[in-house]
Amino acid sequence: FFGHPKGLSTLFFTEMWERFSYYGMRAILVLFMTKELLFSDTLSFMVYGAFTAFVYMTPVFGGMIADKLLGFTKAIKLGSVLIILGHISLALPDLDALPDHAFFYIGLSFIIVGTGFFKANVSSMVGHLYEKNDPRRDSGFTIFYMGINLGAFLASISVAIVAQWLGWHYGFGLAAIGMLLGLLTFIYADYKNVFSPDSNKPNLSALTKKLVLGINVNASIYIVSILLVPLFAWLLANPGGSRLMLVIVGMGIVLYFLYQAMTSKKDERNHIFAILILSFFSMFFWSFFEQAGSSINLFTDRNIDRLLFNYEFPAGSFQALNSFFIITLAPFFASLWIRLSKINKDPSVPIKFVLGIFFVGVGFMALAIAAYNAIYFGKVSMLWVMLAYFFHTVGELCLSPIGLSIVTKLAPVRLVGMMMGAWFLSSAFANYIASIIATLTSTPEGLEDVVLSAKDYAATYFDVFLKIGVTAFIASLILLALTPAIKKLMR
Repeated sequence: FFGHPKGLSTLFFTEMWERFSYYGMRAILVLFMTKELLFSDTLSFMVYGAFTAFVYMTPVFGGMIADKLLGFTKAIKLGSVLIILGHISLALPDLDALPDHAFFYIGLSFIIVGTGFFKANVSSMVGHLYEKNDPRRDSGFTIFYMGINLGAFLASISVAIVAQWLGWHYGFGLAAIGMLLGLLTFIYADYKNVFSPDSNKPNLSALTKKLVLGINVNASIYIVSILLVPLFAWLLANPGGSRLMLVIVGMGIVLYFLYQAMTSKKDERNHIFAILILSFFSMFFWSFFEQAGSSINLFTDRNIDRLLFNYEFPAGSFQALNSFFIITLAPFFASLWIRLSKINKDPSVPIKFVLGIFFVGVGFMALAIAAYNAIYFGKVSMLWVMLAYFFHTVGELCLSPIGLSIVTKLAPVRLVGMMMGAWFLSSAFANYIASIIATLTSTPEGLEDVVLSAKDYAATYFDVFLKIGVTAFIASLILLALTPAIKKLMR
């Protein structure tokens, strides 16, 4: 598969269809809440932020369970089924006999729990395809990352258009079909034994151990997974509870990681600290980048002229720009890192992170200029959003696939799934921070029921986008100063 192990192609397409389901749903989620459920901007952002935060927090636990109990392949199959159930629930209309928006919150909750078992483990399986010092590793993860974004590109356009033409629930239904295709792809490859043997090693002695009422550990995992769904549904419907849960669970996980570091050998301890530091700085990137589904999405809806050849593109479809640029630029970056490595000019991982944060700042400067012009003109050219997504994508390619690669390379073998979860934990915090940042662009209190003009919104967007850009530049400079110390930890 492009000079890489055969298993990469299966994981490429499995992840592609899972991301099709996720990003298709994400493209219309905030728009669905503000236009169909009639949530305020602030409530929509907080529900969206809590959902995306939990989506990136649960892989910590899914990684641990796969490491110690289920094995990667079994965990991925379980996660896929739960995600399918989630999208089906989102596709169902409300019933008078149930609480308001019950299927909506239950659907999001199934996706949260399912993604916990899926996301970290499929990335860990990619790492298992390569030896520790295989020079193809970064390139392989970049190709894998292209699969993620191929799914996101197809979904952001198709789901948004289906939702526009046929209705919101048909859009969510299309996302369910995408995840089903991903599951079938994975099951077929597992049947053909294309994965590393280490990826499919459930701990049978531990799984068959009896717990209360004669229920074994294996059955308990499935039961607890289902019981978590109503808990997450309640948390999503009560954003204040979500905030408390994120803080408590997040701090507990961080303390656990620190405990693992302090009880490990020196080299392993240094590697864990390096992962944690890089994960911390990745929060800056993701908390800004993830405005795509919230504030940038509504900015596109309200202040971007989306008319082309007498057809007005749905605002959610513009999120496909990021995926389009990933698909077109990923092969270039994949070959670039290999060429630079051959001549000993490959930038260090921390420097790649610096570049990632810097370029996301450049993208927000483009959005700030667009918003400034919109103060006077109301709506501005879609070229500004295209330019912003281009720079965000360049930053993402410098940071995200490299982050996935370095975690699988540095993490102790016994903790690969857990440390991949730590990488996604930083995204969990970042997504919630992103929702807080997005609320700064909300409709002013007391004016929610007033129909505002495009110009009325623009000044707020300009102020917030400019501050994000400046903050990104400052964060990249701080990380640049810390680079020598981080490189020492990575040795």
